Amino acid sequence: MSDSTLKIKAGKGLLWSGISSGSIQFLNLVFGIFLARLLNASDYGMVGMLTIFSLIAGSLQDSGFSLALINKPNVTKKDYNAVFWFSSLMGIALYLSLFFSSPLLARFFHTPELKSLARYAFLGTLFSSFGIVPAARLSRNLKFRERAVSSITALLISGITGVVLAYKGFSYWGIATQTNLYTLIVSALNWWFLRWRPTLSFDFSPIRNFFGFSSKMLLTSIFTHINNNLFSVILGRFYNRTAVGNYNQANKWNTMCDSLIYTTINSVSQPVLAQVADDRKRQARIFRKILRITAFLSFPTMFGLSLVAPELITIAITEKWTESAALLRLLAIGGAFLPISLLYSNLLVSNGKSDIYMWNTMALGVLQVGTMLLLFPYGIRTMIYVYMGLNTAWVFVWHYFVHKQIGLSLLNALKDVVPYGVVSAGVMVACHFLTAPISNLYIRFGCKVALAVLLYIAAMRLSGSKTYADCRNFLLRRKI
Repeated sequence: MSDSTLKIKAGKGLLWSGISSGSIQFLNLVFGIFLARLLNASDYGMVGMLTIFSLIAGSLQDSGFSLALINKPNVTKKDYNAVFWFSSLMGIALYLSLFFSSPLLARFFHTPELKSLARYAFLGTLFSSFGIVPAARLSRNLKFRERAVSSITALLISGITGVVLAYKGFSYWGIATQTNLYTLIVSALNWWFLRWRPTLSFDFSPIRNFFGFSSKMLLTSIFTHINNNLFSVILGRFYNRTAVGNYNQANKWNTMCDSLIYTTINSVSQPVLAQVADDRKRQARIFRKILRITAFLSFPTMFGLSLVAPELITIAITEKWTESAALLRLLAIGGAFLPISLLYSNLLVSNGKSDIYMWNTMALGVLQVGTMLLLFPYGIRTMIYVYMGLNTAWVFVWHYFVHKQIGLSLLNALKDVVPYGVVSAGVMVACHFLTAPISNLYIRFGCKVALAVLLYIAAMRLSGSKTYADCRNFLLRRKI
C-alpha cells in the first residue's frame, strides 16, 4: 500500500475513531453525572470490586486471538471460525465458573450482597464472548465508522436504561444493567454490520497456529487489568467499599479523558503500524508522527483535567464527591503518560514482539502489586504517588525496546514529546495562579478552561508547531 493511500485510510480511521471516542466519552460524562448524583460512593464501590474479575474473564475468553487476527498477514474463514467457537465456549465456561465462585468473592470482600450482584454482573462476560470476532474483523478492515455507530448506539440505550433504574431506586443494579446492556448491543450491532456467520465446523487447528502470539497477549492483558484495577481490590479488601467508590469515581473521570486520546490514536496506530512493519525506516517515520500527535493531545488534556478537577467534580456531581476530586488531580497527571506508553507497546506488537510486550507488562505488574501491598497502610494518596511514578518511569523501559526495534533514539523521542509536556505544564500553572482570585466556582471553572485553551493554542502557533498545523488543517479541510 502506498504512503498516500495509507495516509488517506489512516486519516479517515483517525477521524472516525475520534468521533467515536469523543461521542462515547461525552455520553459517558452525561450519564455518569446523572448516576453520580443519584448514587453514592458505596454503590459504585459494589460494582468496582467486581470489575477486575470481569476484565480478567474477558481477557481469557479473547486469549489474544483478536489481536492475532488483526496482525496476521493473511486470515482465512477457517481462522475466524475457530476463534469464534473458542471464545464463545470459553465465555460460557467462564461465566459458569464465576457464577459458582460468587460466594467466595462475597466473603473475600466481607460484603454478602456481592453474591447475587456478581452473578448478574458477570453476564456481560458471556455477551462479549460472542462479539470478539466481529469486532476484530471490522478493525482489521479499518471499518471504524461501523464500530463507532455500534458503540454510540449501545451507549445511548444502555446509559438511559441505567439512569432510569438508578432513579427508580435500583442503586448498583442500575450500573450493572447498564454495563451488561452495552456489551450485548455492541456485539449485536457488530454482527449486523459484518454480515459474517460462522459455520458449524469445530476445527480448532488454527488456534494452535495463533497460540505463540496470542498466549503472550493473554498474559499481558491479564497483567494490564491487574495493574489498572489493583486499587479497587486493595481498597475493597483492606479499606471499605466507600473508599473503592471514591477511587473508582476519580479513576472513571481520569479514564474518560485518557480513553478519548489513546482509543483514538491506538485504534488507528495498531493496524497502520502493522501494515508497514516490513519497512523499518518508514515505520519509524510514521511512529514519530503519531508520537507527536499523541503528546500534542495527551499533555494539555490530562494536565488540564488536573487543573479543573475540584471545580469540575463539584459542579458536575456535587460536593459529596470531594475526595474523588482530590484523587483525580493526582491521577490525571500520571494519566498524561499512559497514551505514550500504549503507543510504544503497540509498535512492539505490530512488529510481532509480543514476548517483549508480555514480559515488560508482567514486570511492571509484579512491581506495582508488590509496592502497593507494602504501601497500603500509608494511605491511598501515598499509593497513588508511587503508582504514578512507576508508570511514568516505565516509559523509558518501553523506549529501550522500541529503540532496538526501529532505531528511534531517546533524544529524538524527547524532542517529539517533551515540548508539549513543558508547554502544557506551563499553561496550566499560569491558569491556576491567574484564576485563583476568582471566588465564584462556575466562573473560575469557565475561566480556567477558556484561558488554558487560548494559551495552549497561542503557544503552538507562536512556536510554529507542525503537528498543530497538520491537525488544524485536517479538521478544517477533511470531510467525513
